[in-house]
Amino acid sequence: MNGADLPRGDDKAVAVRTMFDRIGARYDVVNRLMTFGLDVRWRRRAVRELRLPAGSSVFDLACGTGDLCRELRRSHYRAVGFDFSFGMLANANTEAPLVQADVLRLPLRDAAADGITCGFALRNVVSLEAFFAEVARVVRPGGSIALLDAGVPEHPLLRAGHGLYFGKVVPLIGGLLSDRDAYAYLPRSMVYLPRTGELLSMLHRAGFPSARRVPLSGGIAQLFAGTRA
Repeated sequence: MNGADLPRGDDKAVAVRTMFDRIGARYDVVNRLMTFGLDVRWRRRAVRELRLPAGSSVFDLACGTGDLCRELRRSHYRAVGFDFSFGMLANANTEAPLVQADVLRLPLRDAAADGITCGFALRNVVSLEAFFAEVARVVRPGGSIALLDAGVPEHPLLRAGHGLYFGKVVPLIGGLLSDRDAYAYLPRSMVYLPRTGELLSMLHRAGFPSARRVPLSGGIAQLFAGTRA
């Protein structure tokens, strides 16, 4: 998949924020339809992988409309959501406190969090290395991370079917219910994600030596979980 014309650097930050401001009102509805509700199961798995005591402080980065915040509260964590898109925050449905902020420059002291989650936003940050460094700064030693994103199945038949659905059907659903350009960006943005080995190496270097990848639903989603050294 060619990503030569996709935005980079500051242009990417502006494009991503503008896009999410546009689609906030219909974001949850489209997500449920295009994943057949599997995204709910993936978020619950991410929260389980934190393995923290009840009452722990967990910050959800790029929180969007608050799906992960709701799951965190359901598991008796003290959740706070952060997102730089006002359009997403304005459409949030959660009782957790929400903060408009750039996840690469969080308004938080060092080691402020027991855990951090992030759902389907690794492709949208300007720099993964800078993001992982900021996550490592904010999570206390011994704290946990659970980072979700889309994936590509390894099995050839699954990969072919997923490619057709992700590349053709998802933009169609998104175009009918929300914004075609935004949901055409979704499959193309996979080129922003490095290969698994490289991504895990970034996490290891950032301070999460136990970080591992967990494929979900045959690999159409993936979870990166680990503990802060």
